[in-house]
Amino acid sequence: MVTSAIPGGSMSIMDAPTGPVPAARGRGAVGPSWVWRSLAASGVLVSAVVHLVLWTRGYDDIDLVGPLFLVNAVSGVVLAVLLLTWRHWLPLVGGIVFGAATLLAFITSATSDLLGVSSELVGVNELVAAAAELVAVVASTVALVREHAH
Repeated sequence: MVTSAIPGGSMSIMDAPTGPVPAARGRGAVGPSWVWRSLAASGVLVSAVVHLVLWTRGYDDIDLVGPLFLVNAVSGVVLAVLLLTWRHWLPLVGGIVFGAATLLAFITSATSDLLGVSSELVGVNELVAAAAELVAVVASTVALVREHAH
């Protein structure tokens, strides 16, 4: 039998208190906040990959918009890594801003010309990126609220 030294007697691991396990806190804690951060990172990364794919399929030839697609792709990869490795509020705000700004730019280009480019609201790339950006905004917001609620 495994016992632990407790003042006034010993207690076996079979006598451990039962009930809900307290939530993990601190660096490296895995819990609901980690799930939301992972979802946010996934959303940002998927959006970045879609922009990189589009950049390689002709957007690289478009003045201003082409370089912006590449910046979006690179910054999305960096932000996804930061969301998973830096337990700070700043990457979460970055996830919200990245997702919202990218989604707003897409909606603007689909409903009018944005920097001389107009896109369509429907299509696999468009729908995947829009969904990923929405996930990035929602998941980053939920993680931020959960981590900084008092």
